[in-house]
Amino acid sequence: MYSLLLAIIYIAFVSLGLPDSLLGAGWPVMQQSLDVPVGFAGIVTMIIASGTVLSSLASERLTRRFGAGLVTAVSVAMTAAALFGFSASGEFWMLCLWAIPYGLGAGAVDAALNNYVALHYAARHMNWLHSFWGVGASISPFIMSYAITSGLGWSGAYLIVGVIQAVLTFALLVSLPLWGKVNTVTAPAADAAGDVDADPDAGETPAGKGSAHVSLATALRIPGVVLILAAFFAYCALESTSILWASTYLVEERAVDPATAAAFGSLFLLGITAGRFLAGFVADRVGDRQLIRGGFVAVGLGALMLALPLDTTIVALAGLVVAGLGSAPIYPAIIHSTPVNFGRRNSQAIIGIQMAAAYAGSTLAPPLFGALSAWAGLWILPLFLLVLVALGLVMSERLNRMVARRAV
Repeated sequence: MYSLLLAIIYIAFVSLGLPDSLLGAGWPVMQQSLDVPVGFAGIVTMIIASGTVLSSLASERLTRRFGAGLVTAVSVAMTAAALFGFSASGEFWMLCLWAIPYGLGAGAVDAALNNYVALHYAARHMNWLHSFWGVGASISPFIMSYAITSGLGWSGAYLIVGVIQAVLTFALLVSLPLWGKVNTVTAPAADAAGDVDADPDAGETPAGKGSAHVSLATALRIPGVVLILAAFFAYCALESTSILWASTYLVEERAVDPATAAAFGSLFLLGITAGRFLAGFVADRVGDRQLIRGGFVAVGLGALMLALPLDTTIVALAGLVVAGLGSAPIYPAIIHSTPVNFGRRNSQAIIGIQMAAAYAGSTLAPPLFGALSAWAGLWILPLFLLVLVALGLVMSERLNRMVARRAV
């Protein structure tokens, strides 16, 4: 049962990554087909982001009432329906309409699945699962390319991914009896750095169907929650800013050939995917806190390499790869450490808020950097990333000290 459900969850993470790159890959064709300005893509992404934030915040209440398995299945069904709606949209307003259930479904399933894996599976699986999300996100541009070149059009790509999501929905519904039969992982007494496990609910039952609701206000008052939200916001902000602006920085500030810059921009994403796969082999031995600490330090090193005013561009290009590899374990480790840091009872509520902070960072940081770079110049990209690295590292280290004091 453990392995069967884990296999389904792995497939779920691949499938969840599939829709995330479709809009960006297809928008040049979609924009012409729908006869709207290029910038209108931002409207769709903002609607999706708003839905993900709202459903992430509501995920704790939903999961306690209906269980993680049913919430996941229904959420994937919502995204499948939205993708079918996208494929049938002939007007821009229709995309905006279907973006609502898309965002609501994506946020709920993200929070529910992440919390379930944090409670029931080892740290290595959290890293590998997020690596598989990257596989899905990397595949979808090829699906869009195939659909366009084969005559199916951009709508055909959404239809293909919608069918995949519908099949996954059926598999999740069939697997519902398994979700309550996987034992909760018992946190170790100490991680590899010697940090004491301070789970305040170590002997308690995790949040689940029928248990008491933890309100947003209650969760925010738990010591250390604001710190981890700031760290998570900082990480997702630096990741999304790097993905959007790194290639432009290399071209405009370091005179890198556009094709080379685009290739290394994709290597940042591939670095995240490969890094999470590799981190899975050492996650249980190293521990979440060391992975977060080392990840932020590596991203900082990569940003410094980007900034060095050298005659060669090799160091800057290598810095982007280093930053991608460093980014890899931070997100999974923050999520996986939540039950240990804040208790199993509170983990679903806090992970839901963390997802909201993640989406906020991913949505707000790139346009903020765009505004700053228009005023000061693109040269500030490494500095912008270093400020976010410092924020994430300081907040996460303050949380570590708080948890250690609580355990004494």
